[in-house]
Amino acid sequence: MSAAPAAGLPRMPAGTRAARPGGGAIASATAGVAALIRPHLRRDRIRLGVWIAGLIAVTGASANAVQGVYGDAAERAAYASTMDSSPATIAMSGPPVALETTGGITVFETNAVALVGVALMAVFLTVRYTRGEEETGRTELLLAGVLGPRAPLTAAGLLVAAASILVGAGVAVAFLALGLSAAGSVLFGAEVAVTGMVFTALSLVCAQVLAHARAAAGLGAGLVGAAFAVRAVGDVGGGTLSWISPIGWAQAAHPFGGDRWWPLGLPLLLAVAAAGVAWRLDGIRDVGGSLVAPRLGPASAPRGLASVPAWAFRMQRASIAGWAAGMVLAGAALGSVGSQVADMVRGNEQMEKVFGGAEGIVDQYFAMVALLLGLLAAGFAASTVLRLRGEETSGRAEALLVAGASRRRWMGGWLAVTSVAAVGLTACGAVGAASADALATGDAAQLPRIFGAMLVPLASIAVVIGLAAALVGFAPRAQYATWAVVAWAFIAGWFGDLLGLPGWAVDLSPFSWVAQAPAEPMGWGAWLLTLAVGTALAAAGVEGLRRRDLQAQ
Repeated sequence: MSAAPAAGLPRMPAGTRAARPGGGAIASATAGVAALIRPHLRRDRIRLGVWIAGLIAVTGASANAVQGVYGDAAERAAYASTMDSSPATIAMSGPPVALETTGGITVFETNAVALVGVALMAVFLTVRYTRGEEETGRTELLLAGVLGPRAPLTAAGLLVAAASILVGAGVAVAFLALGLSAAGSVLFGAEVAVTGMVFTALSLVCAQVLAHARAAAGLGAGLVGAAFAVRAVGDVGGGTLSWISPIGWAQAAHPFGGDRWWPLGLPLLLAVAAAGVAWRLDGIRDVGGSLVAPRLGPASAPRGLASVPAWAFRMQRASIAGWAAGMVLAGAALGSVGSQVADMVRGNEQMEKVFGGAEGIVDQYFAMVALLLGLLAAGFAASTVLRLRGEETSGRAEALLVAGASRRRWMGGWLAVTSVAAVGLTACGAVGAASADALATGDAAQLPRIFGAMLVPLASIAVVIGLAAALVGFAPRAQYATWAVVAWAFIAGWFGDLLGLPGWAVDLSPFSWVAQAPAEPMGWGAWLLTLAVGTALAAAGVEGLRRRDLQAQ
């Protein structure tokens, strides 16, 4: 079997073979890196653009929302006093540094989103360009040409590091556009860029250790979560433990509060060391191999896997378990702050405007918590439904269908398990939020009301599931439009009032179709109609898949 080299890649002259780094020559080991980056850019120009522009836009919008909210010194002093005494907020946002300044407050409110966002971008893109390319067979094909043996690894690292730098530069420009000081803005941008670079290098190692892209991406995302958790515990406990977390190192730069550049050297050193380890590991394994060999399954499947739903649950169970733990922690972290919201915003006209006045501020806050937890569950649902497309293009779906499962049973069973999992994950977040609020206030009487309010977004999540299914069924090439809907739901729900978005724009979000409980009375008619829309979209998607041809790469 022969295949033509990818367009834009150099051809190997007849009778020659690819150069190998036998003499330790870096140039020969990385030959063809530039030629390999070009196809990545051409193929993923939209994906990269969405990641980069999205992170810059979300961070910039968050920063813009803060401007003017704490207009005078007294309001900033009250904010600083509240945040200094709030362990939950410190755990979520980082060390409370320079909160008497607008720049310090802006960093405190935005750095968690910016740092975690760029870290996750680095993980997913790095694994995609390394282990993901090996799984498709493209890496082996390209290495048969004149590419150096380390070119795929090097190209992935350089491309994702460059994307991280672009995110950092964009964030710095956004801060400068808001009138914040140049020194603090540039330092915060560098903090974001360095965080992306260090997790790029760590993800290169993950791609060498595990044999499958999903597992490598999960390990990388777990490292991000562990780094954030260690930093959170360290900041609450005095700061010592934060010095063993890459995220803690980045936040130790203290933009607008000392402007320390030297802590950024720590994640850079770790990035260099991790990249070196990845380089070494890449040289001692075969293409497609890994340090941890995948475990062989049993010779015959148990009877419990005979049904499509059982197969779907088996495929999703690890992801469900990880998301469940994350939802409980996220709900607990957000719920524990509810009792402090009234004190935080009382007397601040801008903040009272955001939360709809002094009365019902806590209910407005928990409505936002319900939105955030609902968006997280919608993110799980979207990513899981879109995995159907991967099953199709890899050829695995065809193998199941040949074995006797109909297309309706295959897709319907997967959607059923995903829907039940989304309900369970939302309930996990609700338990975390309601329980944390009850513990913080000492008032368990509000627990059922808060728990019920956290479940209201389930109808909107059903619309996300249905939309993803419809796109997979009718327009699989447009499947990632699902993420645009989820992103817009976040922007419209979180920043809609502050940005002055018109009502029709906010209503494009399915999360605006249901009541914003507990701040608004429950409207069962709208809720049931939203649920019906999601169900109809999902059913249409199943029918669309039944009528079209399967597409394999």
